[in-house]
Amino acid sequence: MKIIFAGTPEFAAVALAALIETEHDIVAVYTQPDRKAGRGQKLSASAVKQLALEHHLPVKQPLHFKASTAEGLAAQQELAAFDADIMVVAAYGLILPQVVLDLPKYGCLNIHASLLPRWRGAAPIQRAIATGDDTTGVTIMQMAAGLDTGDMLYKTHCPITAQDTAASLHDRLAIQGAEAICKVLASEQSLQGYIAQREIQDDAQSIYAQKLAKAEAQINWQDPALHIDRNIRAFHPWPVAFTALDADNNLRVWMSQLSTRTTEHAQAGEIIAIDSHGVHVCCGDQKVICLTQLQWPGAKAFNAQQILQSQRLHVGHIFA
Repeated sequence: MKIIFAGTPEFAAVALAALIETEHDIVAVYTQPDRKAGRGQKLSASAVKQLALEHHLPVKQPLHFKASTAEGLAAQQELAAFDADIMVVAAYGLILPQVVLDLPKYGCLNIHASLLPRWRGAAPIQRAIATGDDTTGVTIMQMAAGLDTGDMLYKTHCPITAQDTAASLHDRLAIQGAEAICKVLASEQSLQGYIAQREIQDDAQSIYAQKLAKAEAQINWQDPALHIDRNIRAFHPWPVAFTALDADNNLRVWMSQLSTRTTEHAQAGEIIAIDSHGVHVCCGDQKVICLTQLQWPGAKAFNAQQILQSQRLHVGHIFA
């Protein structure tokens, strides 16, 4: 089949790499315009663009597809000219109007990193960890005009462990997403079969995975230890959990685990022990969390042993 692929970050690049290995004809790759990144603020190509160029695939980077502008209308016409059988979308980051969704013969399929209708929206991986879900997965969905509301064609399942971060779960789901889209697109007959058996989403069961904000990453030590641990893991690698060191500096908390230590009289946010496992801090429910990877301003992240040797923190210190 003739496929248009649309995606931007590494999650999407994993799926594109898998499709490249199939016998399908990838007629075009759409990705967001290059962005400035790093300290030098140099223009940087997306992971999808870099992979597409390595395989000599045509790359398109329109700003949008709005028919209200000449630029958007031209982008629609260019996409239509590829006369694709299917368009595969994975973390593209641009809104596709209904006219674009209807252009390919079989429409557009989305690789979404949750078990829809749970966690529609921008941050399904992080919200699943922060909420304490024990299972997530990938849904291959026929795209519709609403936000992740289309009919579901295929699902995979993935357990969430107590050690998972957004980074580790992302990597497993990216692989599942690549395998799932290749399964659905094994042949035109296979695709037709999945479309014929598609499942309509139950809107009453939907939950929205709101986009992450940096302010959310500040630790509230009045929260229960389990809640704090989940948030720390959900916000790794971005925006990274943090707590105030003093009036001007924050301490970034990259990793944690629930501590086996106990306390009865410590304040929320108080360090009760520092050992080879990490920094043990009392939380709002009088349970203890162990911070295992910390980063001071202007320094690299320290593991538990380095934290102990640095002697930068002391028992009795209370995080605000």
